[in-house]
Amino acid sequence: MNDQTRPIALFDMQAQQALIRPELDRRIAEVLSSGRFINGPEVAELEARLAAFAGCAHAVGVSSGTDALQIAMMAEGIGRGDAVFLPAFTYTATAEVPLVLGATPIFVDVDPDSFNMDLADLERRIALVVKEGKLKPRAIVGVDLFGLPADWPAIQAIADKHGMFTLDDAAQAFGGALHGKRLGCHAQATALSFYPTKTLGCYGDGGALLTESAERAELYRSLRTHGEGGGRYEVLRTGMNGRLDTLQAAILLCKMELFEQELADRAKVAAWYGARLTGKIGLQRVPNESQSAWGLYTVRCADAEERGRIQAAFKAASIPFGVYYPKPLHHQPAYAPSHAAAFTAGAPGLPVSEALCHQVLSLPMHPYLTEGEVDRVCTALLGAL
Repeated sequence: MNDQTRPIALFDMQAQQALIRPELDRRIAEVLSSGRFINGPEVAELEARLAAFAGCAHAVGVSSGTDALQIAMMAEGIGRGDAVFLPAFTYTATAEVPLVLGATPIFVDVDPDSFNMDLADLERRIALVVKEGKLKPRAIVGVDLFGLPADWPAIQAIADKHGMFTLDDAAQAFGGALHGKRLGCHAQATALSFYPTKTLGCYGDGGALLTESAERAELYRSLRTHGEGGGRYEVLRTGMNGRLDTLQAAILLCKMELFEQELADRAKVAAWYGARLTGKIGLQRVPNESQSAWGLYTVRCADAEERGRIQAAFKAASIPFGVYYPKPLHHQPAYAPSHAAAFTAGAPGLPVSEALCHQVLSLPMHPYLTEGEVDRVCTALLGAL
């Protein structure tokens, strides 16, 4: 098969696995032989590699990206009566964690070009919460959507002004950079997901927390293991079972050998798309100071009708696609009641988040796409406009 006949994958984990299969087999066999399936030495080895890659002081492996968010908020004591500000246009995990802890998610609209949090709207909603006095502004969760870093210097400045904690949800963006500095140290804590389709993914669930704070890292390690203290049966606080499996750590160590090259190849694929699509359909704007990790390559259609035509063309050409996300968080049944109750006079609208859900379409994106395959995708897309 060639570029014109080979099936195109939305995410391709098989091509990657073929490159590292001998090392995967060796690493997995070592874990099986050792029997140290929980908190084995591979977990500590991975944590050191992650911290070094991101250029931050501490990394703590955990069981998933969602648990990373929860552990970070638990460590700050976030709960009932607290307001946690986060974008309305993102994955459900970002919003469910505050609710699980008893806090109230306050949804913020996003920028129509970057798809990341609209900082003017963030400040407006913080001011409304302060004015109403029902909730205490406690945290801002910024999301580096589709791999593009949020404006962390500006977010941190807003947080500092109000005495709030900042948490970077970098689930789609590990490997991205802002002002030449990789994600991991821009917020007070950074949550990573190692779900299989992420820029660095394992073969199951996994995640990590990155931080510059030794105190936070120590607390994260306690909270991920039932709140343990100096020993297994010393319980200092209420924690959770949030440990990273040793097997997943071993798999991630193998994948990190390819990670730098894969990030470069993702950027190359994004450049191919940009060369064909710029000026013809809406693209996520990447500011000059930002380096996207290109976890997803997402276009913005004019409307739902145009998106439908492209989807039909892709189906006819056997080209996979995704819609991330078909519904904004404040319209989800699980979150709508708390959203409606957050403000006495009713929550302000979130028009950009609502519009994007009818317009966005994610194209195949992974390091192993060829230029010919990207050309096939673009030809089908442009032919449907």
